Amino acid sequence: MNQHPFHRPATPPEDSLCSREKLYFVVDNTSLGAVLVASSLKGVVCIILGDEPAQLIQNVQDRFPAASMINAGADYKSIIARVIAMVETPGIDLDLPLDIRGTAFQQQVWQALRAIPPGQTMSYADVARHIDQPTSARAVAGACAANGIAVAIPCHRVVRQDGALSGYRWGIERKRTLLAREADSMTNGFMPADNSLPEI
Repeated sequence: MNQHPFHRPATPPEDSLCSREKLYFVVDNTSLGAVLVASSLKGVVCIILGDEPAQLIQNVQDRFPAASMINAGADYKSIIARVIAMVETPGIDLDLPLDIRGTAFQQQVWQALRAIPPGQTMSYADVARHIDQPTSARAVAGACAANGIAVAIPCHRVVRQDGALSGYRWGIERKRTLLAREADSMTNGFMPADNSLPEI
């Protein structure tokens, strides 16, 4: 049985580098531009979209300044393939292991986002009510903006109260495309329609 790519041998305690976390990353291309996936031993810590691979790498280095970035290359072929599939067919469940990092409030919001069914949207106020903090719509928007795991934590499914698209960390056109793809998948019968709001 092949060893899971997240389960790399631990650095021996006597190694002087053991105090620095190692993040393994790989960059590839999708129909929405470049995608970078970075992961710890526990799971994916970042999925970011953009135009320039070098800029994506810098983004992760800025986000995790104390970590050592290691190009995983072919070792992560299966992981990047699963992420690309999620970008090209948003809404499919590939059971991607995640290492979600953030404040307690951010993690609460992000967990709520993961419960929004593909093809549906919720407003920031809807999410705030579902996490029993009805006056925190603005904070919910901030948590969405801070999300560093695109698609797997689907902040693209959160819109304004009137249904209009609001900002998206990786570009409003990417958000529009992801939502359109989910709508098309439902129309074509690839995903079940469910008009009820998720229980969170």
